[in-house]
Amino acid sequence: MEMKLAENIRSFRKERSLTQEQLAEVLGVTTGAVHKWEAKLSIPDLELIVEMADFFDTSVDVLLGYEIKDNRLEATVRRLQDYRRQKDWAGLTEAEKALKKYPHSFRIVCASEGLYRVFGFETGNKDALRRSLELLQQSLLLIDQNEDPQISEQTLYARMAENYLSLAEEEKGIELLKKHNAGGLYNAKIGHALAVCEHTEEAASFLSEALAKILSDLCDTIIGYVNFFLTRGDHASAQAILRWGIGLFAGLRKNGKPNFLDKVNCVLLASLAGSELMSGQEEAARASLREARQLAAFFDASPSYDESDIRFIDRIEGASAHDDIGATAMAAIDNVINEFANTALTALWESITTQEEAQ
Repeated sequence: MEMKLAENIRSFRKERSLTQEQLAEVLGVTTGAVHKWEAKLSIPDLELIVEMADFFDTSVDVLLGYEIKDNRLEATVRRLQDYRRQKDWAGLTEAEKALKKYPHSFRIVCASEGLYRVFGFETGNKDALRRSLELLQQSLLLIDQNEDPQISEQTLYARMAENYLSLAEEEKGIELLKKHNAGGLYNAKIGHALAVCEHTEEAASFLSEALAKILSDLCDTIIGYVNFFLTRGDHASAQAILRWGIGLFAGLRKNGKPNFLDKVNCVLLASLAGSELMSGQEEAARASLREARQLAAFFDASPSYDESDIRFIDRIEGASAHDDIGATAMAAIDNVINEFANTALTALWESITTQEEAQ
């Protein structure tokens, strides 16, 4: 609660063109008392506050500068979230008040926990991290109230694990992450924690699976962005993200051998050519299609769907790459060209294919 009594006494006094001496005379106090009130060095007695409010023709609430706070559950949750986003650690006091008022509210407990966790991470405050752990345990008991699809038991346990890791209780943290690692969601965190603990062999396995998943997601993300940008006619952005992806994937070739990402790059290069041609860059489109064809020939001569042929990734037991982009890399390019349904692009591709086959 914040009051602005000092500022308001000064403001009301000046509005009436009164000096501190004149106000003191009205109230029957010393000039020094008025000075201390306005300088926030002391607070007048309640009777004097009431008398001043009457003298200034206002209410006590207005004189105090008190604004009633919305303490309903929804408003309190939003306020706690704002404290966390703004990194205003005064929110910790607010959180404890909210927990006393709404001790059985999942949303209040989660919002309060988030404040303590972020404060603990950023300041290294172990007491805050342990308070976060207590609130996470409480959240698990209230999980039936949860309506947020971004939160589940799995994510709550992951937060607990992060707290343990920050508290240098690595074994507890790693054990929790492994136990709740459905779908390999926490492979990267586990691999990182194991590497820090110098369990390098086990770390390599988790890191390899994490990188493989990241690359798979990245392929989908890049293609998604390309479709999004092309729909908006934003060829510059489409070409920028395609070139970034092509360079990234090309950098993951191991020992000069083809890998599945070469096939993906055939698709990205064909898509780049389509965008370049549609934006009036015919020579650039021709160069991209030639590069795509050369890369497809390289991959199709010795196709590899083994994840361990990708740089940094070790063999993952039971894993293999699958796609629906074409039976071969060359077929994948054909499919992209057909999807553009652009006669100029089709003609350019046929011309390049004919020239290459004639050589």
